[in-house]
Amino acid sequence: MAAMRSEEMWQAKAACRGPQSDVFFPPEHVERREDRDGREEAAKAICRSCAVRRPCLDYALSIREPHGIWGGLNELERKQLLDQRAG
Repeated sequence: MAAMRSEEMWQAKAACRGPQSDVFFPPEHVERREDRDGREEAAKAICRSCAVRRPCLDYALSIREPHGIWGGLNELERKQLLDQRAG
């Protein structure tokens, strides 16, 4: 078995792995606001119990991930966090 890189190690422990992973990204069709809010809240609830939430968020911030819920934050929340850090 090949050695895992450090960024892959936290991913293997992520609570979002598995059949519920579809709530972390928007569907291919247009999504109503209330549907999006419900989907995002379901994803964030999974994140709240995740042992690797911080490395996940750090990764998303470092690569400027433009889509989905990462580390318990959506796209806009991550952008706001980056803006705050920038000053």
